[in-house]
Amino acid sequence: MTGLAVLFLLLNAVALLALPRRWAPLPLLAGACYMTLGQSVVIGPFHFTVIRLLLLVGIIRVLARKERLLGGLNGLDWMMLAWAAWALFSTLFVQDLVGQLGIIYNTLGIYFLIRALCRNMDDIVHLLKITALVLAPVALEMINEQLTGRNLFAVFGAVPDSVVERGERFRAEGPFLHPILAGTVGAACLPLMIGIWRTHPRYAKVGLAACLAMVVTSASSGPLVSVFAGIFALVLWRWRRWTRQMRIAAVVGYIFLNMVMKAPAYYLIARIDLTGGSSGYHRAALIEAAISHYREWWFAGTNYTRHWMAYGVSWSPDHCDITNQYIYYGVIGGFSLMALFIAALWMAFRYVGKYLRMHADDDLTKCKFAWTLGSALFAQAVSGLSVYYFDQSFIFLFLNLAVIGSLYSSASQQTAAASHGDIQLAAPLNLFEPDSPAKQI
Repeated sequence: MTGLAVLFLLLNAVALLALPRRWAPLPLLAGACYMTLGQSVVIGPFHFTVIRLLLLVGIIRVLARKERLLGGLNGLDWMMLAWAAWALFSTLFVQDLVGQLGIIYNTLGIYFLIRALCRNMDDIVHLLKITALVLAPVALEMINEQLTGRNLFAVFGAVPDSVVERGERFRAEGPFLHPILAGTVGAACLPLMIGIWRTHPRYAKVGLAACLAMVVTSASSGPLVSVFAGIFALVLWRWRRWTRQMRIAAVVGYIFLNMVMKAPAYYLIARIDLTGGSSGYHRAALIEAAISHYREWWFAGTNYTRHWMAYGVSWSPDHCDITNQYIYYGVIGGFSLMALFIAALWMAFRYVGKYLRMHADDDLTKCKFAWTLGSALFAQAVSGLSVYYFDQSFIFLFLNLAVIGSLYSSASQQTAAASHGDIQLAAPLNLFEPDSPAKQI
């Protein structure tokens, strides 16, 4: 680890310990966006990257300050714990224990830290304002990559100095390990910025500009599809009362496509090419290969997938390129791990629906905000069909799940208190109001 990286780590660790609770996520986001995975401390088989070390500091903070989860564990929390338990259990059969422990640590670390630090809607809005500001410098650096062909984050290792080209365009990646992941972060955060547009337009404008710049400069089809998915979900707000019927229609439509198409309906992915040179065919073929080789991985995963595809990858002699978050979980933990992750997504969407029913008659603005959280998660769910989060970008996926869990727990607590006629304690500063000089960050 370089001296600059050590200084960065120390400053952010101190900030994570000392900052007020609602500001505490800032060092975590800074660690994800301003430092590459090339900076780490290696102890035997364990690799502690900057973000992993910051997660450890965050755990120490919440334990020392007793910053417990509001309302205790909810259903989504238990689902994440069940996911982690099965991920650990699967190592008894095929997977590398150390590697699996790292995945579990990353996932539960960011999920439960955000759950503990962001306890209600005010905290979540504050987190999104911070996210907008943190992403802005990343977007500027990615624009610089487009203009110069050089990645400034290369000084920290793990990312190349020379930017990858596709055709006549550079594919910017910033601090992330692939342009698609950099663009996906921007695409997934875009609905969140729209969520604070009416109440905090200045932050929303900064965040939207940053997200769009990250998507465009990544020059990748996947992030553009995720943007369209997020916008599509936002538009569905007008027909939110018909979501059940729309889900049924989507399933029926998929079955109909399978009946009329020569290839499986998921091969529609192969036809998506918004930037030129897209590898959509690989992603569709990967799904087919996973289905064909189901018996090899269904129970607890598999250590070998190289024979699934006609070509492999340079970084592993045992695997093909697993560009799918769902299949990736199947490979490392079997069908149960994949199903538990999908169940966590389903429960988060269900929580958004429950929140809307709780507040349908009293606060439409907050309902719209909750819908944007679900729209962002829908964009993440679509992204999972074309990429898996193998670098620090995983933070933004589990951050999205965590804030939905916190929003639901907060609403449940308020509903329970109201139903019992409890006296409401003094509320914190309400950040879900339009910007004013007294409420600026």
